[in-house]
Amino acid sequence: MTDAPSVPLTALDQLWFQVAGTVRNLRCKHCFISCSPQNHSFWFLERSKVQAALEESIELGVKEYYFTGGEPFMHRDMIPILADTLVLGPTTVLTNATLFTPKRVEALAVAAMESIYSLEFRVSIDGVTADANDAIRGDGTFVRAMEGVGMLIEVGFLPIITAMQSWPDEMHEDVLADFAEVLAAHGYRRPRIKILPPLRIGAEVERSRGYEDYERITPEMLCGCDIDQLLCTRARLVTARGVYACPILLDYETAWLHETLGGAVRQHVPLREQACYTCYVSGSICANVALEGRDHS
Repeated sequence: MTDAPSVPLTALDQLWFQVAGTVRNLRCKHCFISCSPQNHSFWFLERSKVQAALEESIELGVKEYYFTGGEPFMHRDMIPILADTLVLGPTTVLTNATLFTPKRVEALAVAAMESIYSLEFRVSIDGVTADANDAIRGDGTFVRAMEGVGMLIEVGFLPIITAMQSWPDEMHEDVLADFAEVLAAHGYRRPRIKILPPLRIGAEVERSRGYEDYERITPEMLCGCDIDQLLCTRARLVTARGVYACPILLDYETAWLHETLGGAVRQHVPLREQACYTCYVSGSICANVALEGRDHS
């Protein structure tokens, strides 16, 4: 096998937090780190540890912050953590929106209003009907997620609806149109929609397939490539067990970089895992940016 290339951190633009570890209230059949109520591989980040990383991030020039899990809103201190973060910069939470209540969403609106920076929500909904979504995310999750989206819209947020592509390419435009129609019926008339490619690790291997042998990055593939399209050249992930290269490779030892954020920014990231291939093809799929396809034939 060809040796895997590695890439440096060119700038720490984004700081991610695995704030809820691998603990989630759902058991999604496509989860690349197989989060569930019973998956305690990574535990919750204490607010004090988030605050320490935030302090360190100031001198490192971080421009925006992301919170993921697991399900971030299983963390009892999630709203205070967001308030801490919004003092420093734009903040995004990746959530399934099934744990929202009017009181909680109102508190989020207050936190956003008190900050000069934006608070964004990425809400995972993996189908335009209850049957399609619930087959992946569990019974009843479509209705609950849509209710959560409605609460966010009511207080002025414009959530990014995120879906993994589980349909053929030829259906893509129809699915986008259907999403827009369904969301409009729930009061979201100009929705922001982000479609993600499947990551063929974790639970997704059983749902569809794993990676083929050819689906990996070689040194030749980086010749002339804009490596800034790879999230690991512009971000780091803080977890309860140290700092990792990116949110996707939590289950891989190759992605662990250092115990501290300061140490992790000096480390090169080996692109050894096949999930790196998906980011190479599709761009920084984790961030709040449009996907950029590449012809790498």
